[in-house]
Amino acid sequence: MSQGFKYERLFASSAPPANLARAFAPRVRYDFAVAYPDPDSLPLEGLWQAAREALRREGRDLALYPQSRGNLALRELIADKLARDRGMKVSTEEITLANGSMQAITLLFEVFLEPGDIVLTERFFYLGTLRALRRFKADIIGIPTDEDGMLMDELEKALKRLASEGKRPKFIYTIPAYQNPDGSVLSLERRKRMLELSREHGIPVIEDDCYVDLRYEGEMPPAMHSMDADGRVMYLSSFSKIVAPGVRLGWVVAPEEVTGRILAIKLDGGPNEFASLVVRDYLRKEMYPHIAEINGIQRVKRDAMLSALGENFPLTCRWSKPKGGLYIWLELPLGADTVKLQEAALKEGVGYISGVTFSPADEGKNFLRLCFGYNTPEEIREGVKILARVAQREGMLDPKHKGGDLVDGGEC
Repeated sequence: MSQGFKYERLFASSAPPANLARAFAPRVRYDFAVAYPDPDSLPLEGLWQAAREALRREGRDLALYPQSRGNLALRELIADKLARDRGMKVSTEEITLANGSMQAITLLFEVFLEPGDIVLTERFFYLGTLRALRRFKADIIGIPTDEDGMLMDELEKALKRLASEGKRPKFIYTIPAYQNPDGSVLSLERRKRMLELSREHGIPVIEDDCYVDLRYEGEMPPAMHSMDADGRVMYLSSFSKIVAPGVRLGWVVAPEEVTGRILAIKLDGGPNEFASLVVRDYLRKEMYPHIAEINGIQRVKRDAMLSALGENFPLTCRWSKPKGGLYIWLELPLGADTVKLQEAALKEGVGYISGVTFSPADEGKNFLRLCFGYNTPEEIREGVKILARVAQREGMLDPKHKGGDLVDGGEC
């Protein structure tokens, strides 16, 4: 369709460039790019029963706009879950529902960020958060990590350097549980140290705990929020990973003075009340059996992907062995270009996301993130085999690229 009128000169300076590719991205057979859950694990029968009961009991209330903080009974359920699972004692007034955790993140950024404000994060982190920080023109500083999460010595160095320059970061943003994309878990000692540094330098922490329920082995340290004595930790999570991404329900836990600012700019008429009713009624009865079921399913898929990586990728590569979450972080030899490899892989039906997409410094071209949630174990094995074949064909596994920091094969 022809378009005579030109909008270019009218766009706000803060509007990002158009990206229609995101809206029309093709689906591929081996979809390791997006963190979809197993479609057969969705509790459709339970949600249908919950919808029927909730609508029979409270359906007429859908004629009303929701409470600004969201459905009270669902917030009560969240408060109980946080107390049981994360050691957090919070009131329903501290919980605000959002249309997915990404909306909660964006609302916090809108409350806090001015252009040029400094934010400290992991070296690689969730691409949605990265896009939002760039939209708000934040100065993002990535801190190195290992299997135990963000390195506190490096965080302390960055904070001291900034203080010597007369600069104070606005906050630390971290994904401490099954970090996206590297799958690490921030250790208890490092959680405590992060809180100490937060106090010493007078900056808050945003704790994004979106993946914490997806635990396949090992223990999870308590939430930093539970160890916070003075309200400097704001906490985010979501029902996307334990019910379905399509329900679009997340939440933020924050002090009253922050919540009040969030509600002042949250102009959407409230979170989805229908979804809130259904999710609330379903989880009241089935939350923990369902979490156990999906974790059993995803553990098998994780193991299938780890096994396939070991069988098909050479010793010049290494990868994470996550104890939970949905991601495996694959490192190819230095010099490999996973952005270039992506097009060749897509032609063979394999999707993934290049490591550079998760980097505020546009580094990590030899890294890529693989999601194991959606495909069957058999498809995972087939897709990883194809990916290794394409990478070999494109020269991305050539030993001449081997870096000195690589270990002999296997996990990192």
